[in-house]
Amino acid sequence: MKLSIIILAGNEAEVIKDCLNSASFADEIILVLANSNDDTKKIANSLKLPLKIIETKDEYNRNFSKWRNLGYKAATGEWIFYLDADERISDSLRAEITKTIIKPLTNTYYVIPRANHYLSKRVRFGGSYPDYVKRLYFRKNFSGYRGYLHEEPVVTGSFGYLKNDLLHFTHRNLTSMIQKTLVWTDMEAQALFDAQHPPVVWWRFPRMMFTKIWQRLIKEQMWRDGTVGWISVIFEAFDTFIIYARLWEKQVYESKSRHL
Repeated sequence: MKLSIIILAGNEAEVIKDCLNSASFADEIILVLANSNDDTKKIANSLKLPLKIIETKDEYNRNFSKWRNLGYKAATGEWIFYLDADERISDSLRAEITKTIIKPLTNTYYVIPRANHYLSKRVRFGGSYPDYVKRLYFRKNFSGYRGYLHEEPVVTGSFGYLKNDLLHFTHRNLTSMIQKTLVWTDMEAQALFDAQHPPVVWWRFPRMMFTKIWQRLIKEQMWRDGTVGWISVIFEAFDTFIIYARLWEKQVYESKSRHL
């Protein structure tokens, strides 16, 4: 059975080589470049891989389902695997995928455990592991993704679990964490604003930040991941604060401008 691996990337020059090399066993690789203006494309083209590149400019409408579906439409494999630029297919997962897609069909898609790395350290608590994700699909039962920000696959049939880890190198340093926060918090706030979220009041900020810290640090025991665990949880609480501060800003200022 032919395997297509679809990779979504933006400005990922720092990590794209390792990502693509981990996917080199695929029959074809579809690289969807969204709003990329660094050397990601140049680095990808320098590798001797069965690669197709699709470029899209959609800076003010970050529609992840649309980007994933661009790759889906270009893929020709009977099986499709989705990979993000900050992820790697481990050698053991590679072998398991290869074995799975040549077996008689028993499941139409597979859920994979994802091992998250924060600030270069593997983390295991706070819901960080196994962090199951749906990534491997039998094409005849899969028709792409839907949803704007938190996209979901449209797939029918039964699912199974793969045993080996997909490696995820998120938040490689504090600078990248802050850069992602600037992008994602605005998207999250806009989604809440568009859904007509109730007006944000002052007490929501401490309540949501405290809830986040209690849930992740204490209840889910992320303190056991040491300094990186503490940094991660406190940053998540900050991230939550920024989302609701931006939502408040939109409710106060954008709502006023719409009524002028």
